[in-house]
Amino acid sequence: MKLQLIRNATLKLDYAGRTVLVDPYFAPKHSQPSFAGRSPNPLVELPLGVDEILAGVELVIVSHLHEDHFDEVAMELVPKHLPIICQPGDEAEIRKAGFTQVSPLTDIIRWQGLTFTRREGSHGLGPVLEDMGAVMGFSLEAAGEPSIYWAGDTVLYPPVADLIRATSPDIIVTHSCAAFWNGDLIVMDAEETIAVCEIAASSLVIATHMEALDHATIGREDLRRAAESRGIPASRLLIPADGEVLALGAADFRGPSA
Repeated sequence: MKLQLIRNATLKLDYAGRTVLVDPYFAPKHSQPSFAGRSPNPLVELPLGVDEILAGVELVIVSHLHEDHFDEVAMELVPKHLPIICQPGDEAEIRKAGFTQVSPLTDIIRWQGLTFTRREGSHGLGPVLEDMGAVMGFSLEAAGEPSIYWAGDTVLYPPVADLIRATSPDIIVTHSCAAFWNGDLIVMDAEETIAVCEIAASSLVIATHMEALDHATIGREDLRRAAESRGIPASRLLIPADGEVLALGAADFRGPSA
């Protein structure tokens, strides 16, 4: 399989012969308002053109409708005929934007040999959830491919930790920029990302959603230093750059003794 980090949460997956785009966010640099009063968003341009990003895409996943996960530019440029999987409750707005094949992921969806399973997340804890609203993660499986758990915009809280222990995914994708909203953590920080690595001793963790938005409080080097100080090697925690392609095979999923 191949996983390409585009920017922020946007991923392009080549998996079991299919190409899937996750949370398309196509806004040009500094074209959107600030979240934290530091800078307009996004902080960086896309690493490649939208046509190249969309080339070959057969299915789109939209985890929730925050503007840094499915923005107006993406709503305009993503072809309207492409099937979209979204969280329940978002389908009406996505259809309103002209998309004709929209399926809410209430539990399990099987599509072209791929199995998507809805996973719960919490975009922060406590009162901040009134602002953040509902989100979802998902697990992805197919014959002959590593299993993936895409955690999405969630902090590490007991249901996420319990899921990791119960399912032992080969790959875990985290959002790890330590973004805050009104003083509350709304995605994983370095400590929580390291805890994921420790809970999932046989998983490969891929940290994304970094260095793209002004309410983030750590960057890639901060996370790398924190992980190394706790004995997490770079081979177990990948922190890709925007545009980077990770080609992952069986040798990448043999746990810490490999």
